[in-house]
Order: sequence, then structure tokens, then C-alpha cells
Amino acid sequence: MLFWNIGKTIIKNNKHGKAFVENLARDIRAEFPNVKGLSVRNLRYMRRFAELITDASILQTVSAELSWSHNTLLLDKTKGLEACLWYAEQTIKNGWSLSVLEHHLDTKLYERQAIADKTTNYAGLLPSPQSELAQETLKSPYVFDFIEKRAGIIEREIENEMVASIAKTLLEQGRGFAFKGNQYHLEVGGKDYYIDLLFYNTDLRCHIVIEIKTVEFAPEHAGKLNFYLSAVDDLLKHPTDNPSIGILLCKKKNKLIAEYALKDMTKPIGVAEYKLSDFVPEELSSTLPSIEDLEKRVKMQLDINDDGD
Repeated sequence: MLFWNIGKTIIKNNKHGKAFVENLARDIRAEFPNVKGLSVRNLRYMRRFAELITDASILQTVSAELSWSHNTLLLDKTKGLEACLWYAEQTIKNGWSLSVLEHHLDTKLYERQAIADKTTNYAGLLPSPQSELAQETLKSPYVFDFIEKRAGIIEREIENEMVASIAKTLLEQGRGFAFKGNQYHLEVGGKDYYIDLLFYNTDLRCHIVIEIKTVEFAPEHAGKLNFYLSAVDDLLKHPTDNPSIGILLCKKKNKLIAEYALKDMTKPIGVAEYKLSDFVPEELSSTLPSIEDLEKRVKMQLDINDDGD
């Protein structure tokens, strides 16, 4: 509240020019030499804080629940009040540390979770409020930036790396997810089936079945996941649990095809793309050929072939 009021005072004195903040910081240091946190940089944050949060009720119910470091990070990395408040509310709800909040800001969680155009049939197959909560939980796309994107990577490799970095996987999945296993065995009709990843969500009170595809979404993927959800509901679901939910993670999806595929499914399924990291270790990046080098090599090879002909 103190910082907000200082910010409002600075705004009121804008007529005194850009030097006002510098002069104010100097006067405060002279008058109160033992007071910390009132540097020129922090005073400018206070002004931005008061410009963004104009409603005292929002200040008291949201911003005041966060540390000043959380608030300044939001000022630096969000655009507009709506996104800022969404991240602030999620931070309070989930108890995000400063580093976790920064991770979600860097991976644009607001754009991927709060305002993303999601492909699901949750609304028609889940009761309220579970359907709304499930829709809010889904992301588009998921970002697994701890898994390096490489040619020829297969589903099992992505799955294994998600399990090996389960803390990061759960961080991306979000609140309430508990890991139950990978290649989770189910026996149906005397035959063995294996679910890629099985979770339980304590907020949704249901199992979450995740299947991973390294190809573009195809309608038959939804059919297989629908079968797994039926089996989980029959074999694993407790009588007090809500219906199990499926998430199909694909390298790419055609939204219209996915919507048609889900239209007549009997189980709640969401289809989402995922992104892997483009990271190349610094010690290797200098040894990799550039695009120009590759083009020169191809041209030289073509010239050699022409001479040989």
C-alpha cells in the first residue's frame, strides 16, 4: 500500500518533469538514510504499479498477497491488467515461487491456458463445474522445453524424458496432477494394453490418461484413447471419482478434423499440440554448419556430379 501511494504521488507530480523521480529518491536518501527499497529504479516501478492497478480493492485482494518482487516481475513481463491479474491470481492459488512464476511468464502460460483456442468435447460429456475446470486446465500448446527436439524422436523417448524429469512435467501439467505411471498396464479381454502416461488430478477428482503422438493428429488416435478411457473407468475408477479425462498430445493438429473426430466420442478428450526445445548446447553450436555452409556444400557436390557426367 505504501509503494502504491508513493506511485500515485509520483503520477500527480508528473508536471515537474522526468527529474522529479531522481530528485525524490535523493531527498528520501538524505532524510531517511536507513530506509531501503526507495531507489530511483524502485520508485519508477511504484509509478508503473499505480498506473496499472487503479482500483484499491484489486490492490488489497490480489497484489497485496504477493511479494514486491512478484509484482515487479509482473510489471516487466505482462501486457495489460487482465494478464497481470491472471498470473497474480494463479500465483496466489498455486503458491508459485518467483522462479516458477518467471518460468510460466517465459512460456506464455496465459496465452496457452487462459485464452487459447482449445479442442475438446468436455462441455458435452462432463458435468459442470468439472467441464469448465478441465477446459481451464488444458493448454494449447504444451511446452516441454526440457526435452530437446531432434530428428527421428519417437513417442517412447518423449515419454521417458517426461518421466525422467517428472517434476518439470508436473509443473507444465499444472495444479493437482499426481503421477501414477507410464506404460501403465491394463488387461482387457485377455490382452495387454499400455497407457503412455497416467495421472490423477486431485482438483478434478479423476484419472487423466495422456497419449503422445509424434505425428499429426489422426481420427484413429481419438478412437484408441476413447477405448483406454473406457477401460480406466471400468478397472481403476473409484465410485466417488469423476469420469476419466483423456489428453491427446500431437506434434500437430488440424482443428476441424480434430473437432469432427471428437464429435461422437463417448469419453471426454482434449487434443493439443506440444512443443519441444530448440536448444543446442553452446559447445556444439559453434561446430554445426550454417545454412550458408550447407548450401555451398550442396552446390559443390552438384558441380562435381555435373563434371562426372
